[in-house]
Amino acid sequence: SEEETIQEEVQLDPEQEKDKKIKNLISAVILLAGLFVGSLFVDVVQLVRGGGFSQRALNSTDVFSSNGKTWVAFSEPLVKVQVISDDTCEECKPDEVLVGLKQALPTMSNEKIDVNSEQGKKLVEQFNLKTIPAFIFSKEIEKTELFAKAEPFLDKQGESYAIKSAEAGFPVGKYISAPKASDKDVTLGSSDAKVKVVAFSNFQNPSDKQYYNTVVAPMLKDYSDKIQLVFKSYLPPTATQAISASIAASCANEQGKFTAYAEKLFASQDAWGKAKDASGILKGYAASLGLNTGEFNKCLDEKRYKDSIDQTLKEGQSFGIQATPAMFIDDQFKTGVIKYDDVKKLIDEKLAQ
Repeated sequence: SEEETIQEEVQLDPEQEKDKKIKNLISAVILLAGLFVGSLFVDVVQLVRGGGFSQRALNSTDVFSSNGKTWVAFSEPLVKVQVISDDTCEECKPDEVLVGLKQALPTMSNEKIDVNSEQGKKLVEQFNLKTIPAFIFSKEIEKTELFAKAEPFLDKQGESYAIKSAEAGFPVGKYISAPKASDKDVTLGSSDAKVKVVAFSNFQNPSDKQYYNTVVAPMLKDYSDKIQLVFKSYLPPTATQAISASIAASCANEQGKFTAYAEKLFASQDAWGKAKDASGILKGYAASLGLNTGEFNKCLDEKRYKDSIDQTLKEGQSFGIQATPAMFIDDQFKTGVIKYDDVKKLIDEKLAQ
């Protein structure tokens, strides 16, 4: 019949049937992919590859979940942070700081760099880093809300910013450099000494008086030929009498009488510290110690070392010094009134290295 003839005409051989199935499968895949084009997240190419999200879909949502994670969109750029640390130093671990930074800067991505690596050494030199862990931000931080608040604590070098960790109040794992002696600092001992001790002090502070008598004085007696002591006056700008006393001590140092004059200042803190104008008292101390009063008085009156005191304040702040007494024994930092035995032990260890 005509119906049987038609059925015979459309009947396909096995090879044709196989080709037809392949074509149908391809058509189905294309159709299926087409259904997802522009849909919630998947695009055609990524669908075939087995994963990924379409840019078009991402632009249409601020939050989505995938594989047990929730993804949130931010309008701020990705900020890369280089974290310089030392795996051998337990106190240098940056984990706690990174948690806080992540809360303030959720778009940050960090890369850890060993301070002893070539890259780490270059960054330390480029940014004059003093402590670790240290954090260096890419220029994209300029486009974040955090930047306006953090800018006073950021040091720009090239296209990147290093945060001034100590000044910003970040915990210090360890110091990788120590303050240096300037040409106007009081220095006792040889500059070639194996161990360098840098003391930040305030002649008007009772704690500094105790520290000088129980730590500094015996240290100078026991190690005068083995260490160099750098004495820096660390004073707030409003400490008028203390600034005058510091200048006076430096003027006495010009004539080789620093130690004697410093002891006089500490011994009579109340006398000059409470005076409205301490210059007369300070000049009297110079005379009693046998100094050339003409030279001393000129030095004091012209405030010869005031700029040095101002510079020391900035230097101390850059190392995160918040109060005196404070002392560096090479790169080891000690603050507050500590026992001389502890200082002696540390100096002996340094000398033995």
